[in-house]
Amino acid sequence: MKTILLVVGRTVEPHFITAIDDYVQRIKRYIQFDMEVIPALKNTKNLSPEVQKEKEGELIVKALQPGDVVVLLDEGGKELRSVEFADYMNRKMNEVNRRLVFVIGGPYGFSSAVYAAAHQKMSLSRMTFSHQMVRLIFVEQLYRAMTILRGEPYHHE
Repeated sequence: MKTILLVVGRTVEPHFITAIDDYVQRIKRYIQFDMEVIPALKNTKNLSPEVQKEKEGELIVKALQPGDVVVLLDEGGKELRSVEFADYMNRKMNEVNRRLVFVIGGPYGFSSAVYAAAHQKMSLSRMTFSHQMVRLIFVEQLYRAMTILRGEPYHHE
């Protein structure tokens, strides 16, 4: 199984880039993992939030492959504790044959087409974070999940 983090728009803040890259490299010691970036839309000032969501949604759906298990990182999704997320990843590593794709949408969320393509929704918190921060939080939690599964000392109960 390969795990993918699919995001809309590149990360621009240097401190986030450094931290995200660090965790991505750590994760790759445990599982096949990539972060795929869908280019941000251009000239969005003339687009309504709904049109922007639809256009981003088309790009997200186009990036998906047959057989992908798609998990939206969405404020309306299920919240898991870190240990529960580790258990979730352990199950998925045994169930998913191709790609497990986690998706972070654009600033206005997901289109109906993306929701239709998804298998489930997961929330990282009840709080709202910038999309760049969500990327960092997710890769840190994925790394934490891998260390939990290996019994390594990174996570403390």
